[in-house]
Amino acid sequence: MPEYTLLTILGVIAVVLLELLWARTGIFRTATYWLAMLIVESFQIPVDGWLTKLSDPIVLYNPEASSGIRFPWDIPIEDFGFGFAMVTLTMMLWHRAERRESPEAAE
Repeated sequence: MPEYTLLTILGVIAVVLLELLWARTGIFRTATYWLAMLIVESFQIPVDGWLTKLSDPIVLYNPEASSGIRFPWDIPIEDFGFGFAMVTLTMMLWHRAERRESPEAAE
């Protein structure tokens, strides 16, 4: 399996397991999280599409390092998994730190 594909899959699995087994912030059950992900995707698609378009790419990917599946507008599908893992990890850690610092958590 290509490196970028494998690392993306491992990253997504690791972040989901980290949330479910350690952080337990419950973000996957909140509308706020899914709205944030929708906002991220609404910006990621046009920007990433412009950066990776095969007709005139700004960012080049080694074709041997990814699955080769590109959707939409020539975006490597691995970029979506990477983005999911990065944003989810950030939000999860933020929520966990916030919960630890709140006075209600000490009770």
